[in-house]
Amino acid sequence: MSVLASSPFVIRSPNTSISSSFAQSSSRPKFHTSVSLSAAPTVGIGFSDPFVLQLAETLEDSASSSPSPYIQSLRDSSSESLVSTPWPSRKDEAFRFTDTSFIRQSQILPISQPPEIGDLATMSEDTNSSQFLIVDGYLLNSSVLSTLPDGVFVGSLSGGEIAEKVSSLTSDFQWGDLFWSINGLGAPDVAVVYVPAGVRVETPVHFKYLSVEGAEGGSKVLPLSNPRVFVVVEEGGEIEIIEEFVSNEGNEDKSYWTNSVLEVVIGEGAKVKHSYVQNQSFNCAHIKWTSVKQESASSYELVEASSGGKLSRHNLHIQQLGPDTNTEVSTFHLSAGDQTQDLHSRLIFDHPRASSRQLHKCIVAHSSGQAVFDGNIRVNRYAQQTDAGQLTRSLLLEPRATVNIKPNLQIIADDVKCSHGAAISDLEDDQIFYMRARGVDLDTARKALVFSFGKEVINRLPHLYLQKGVEKQVKEVLRRL
Repeated sequence: MSVLASSPFVIRSPNTSISSSFAQSSSRPKFHTSVSLSAAPTVGIGFSDPFVLQLAETLEDSASSSPSPYIQSLRDSSSESLVSTPWPSRKDEAFRFTDTSFIRQSQILPISQPPEIGDLATMSEDTNSSQFLIVDGYLLNSSVLSTLPDGVFVGSLSGGEIAEKVSSLTSDFQWGDLFWSINGLGAPDVAVVYVPAGVRVETPVHFKYLSVEGAEGGSKVLPLSNPRVFVVVEEGGEIEIIEEFVSNEGNEDKSYWTNSVLEVVIGEGAKVKHSYVQNQSFNCAHIKWTSVKQESASSYELVEASSGGKLSRHNLHIQQLGPDTNTEVSTFHLSAGDQTQDLHSRLIFDHPRASSRQLHKCIVAHSSGQAVFDGNIRVNRYAQQTDAGQLTRSLLLEPRATVNIKPNLQIIADDVKCSHGAAISDLEDDQIFYMRARGVDLDTARKALVFSFGKEVINRLPHLYLQKGVEKQVKEVLRRL
């Protein structure tokens, strides 16, 4: 028997109308948790609408000619999937709280060539990482300080042995949606990170994604880039990947669409640490897919901090391919304007003795802002002795600020230890009182408490310069409130 434990919450801040999932009495809120016995939903196949067909044609027209066999195969499979997939609407469960009309109502212009190197911003100030620049979807250059062990490859997919390894390790991705297919059809190339068996890469591999092309705010034009990165870490290997998404200088208010995909294959006993920082324009769309496959006894750790984008959505899919895996996911989202910060995560366990911890924290600091968390953990029949925990906490700082929370456990195995929880509130009066009693004014006290709420995740970023960069962005946003 399959038991589906689903806990949907739709929460608005005080002094506003409350949806049916959140009843408010004169004393305290009451949350209603529904438990139903049902099989997993069947995914239907629909026909694409004219907008998707036109977008597919535009992507094909802008694609480079004579691509490598792998790129051509990727485009063919993506095109086939794309033309049979309708644009997502609020009627689709996966997009029930995520309005994508901002993209649909725009004129999409795929970026068909990289910009001039001389016009680009500098790389990160960190000199202890191997740095690579991806501009509008194109891998351009690497840091001259890059020092990688023998056998480790980071660069463009251009055929040969690396292409063969990539082809052998990739397979049809069952959970990809329309945006996954758009990336597959529109990606100009694939940046590859390859770590041979038993090799430990001491210095992080830092990808800086720079958005240069952009339309003026309010314009219906939306330049589109499709960066794609594939990471392969063979048995016993270790590596740290950093992804940093930013706008070029002067483009902080421009409109554009970054549609990114990262695929990670982690071999037996291998370890991958992954940092993902997103600080793009408040007028852009940022859609990202992260797909991770873990072999037995492997480890994957993700720390995410996202504060940019008018529409920002991260689709995270982690698939266990063997026993004794360890997975840790920590995310922090800040919605400080007319923004949507959305995390849809899915962790699937098919083998015994898996361990996972997921922490999601978000702040909605604007009356038009919203956050979405749809976290699914599925423990299948043979995943006995799985230990999985999931926790989401949200701060709503303005009237009508909205967060839609859906922690979800699907457990078929009978020998497991799993838990999930959700907490949503404004700052507590006793917290404010504690600060005021020590001579701190009200405005400073609120900002300090809000900032410290996100520090739990920010401090998990593995490098001080990443922490300082995120802290600076959060403080700048809070000063404008």
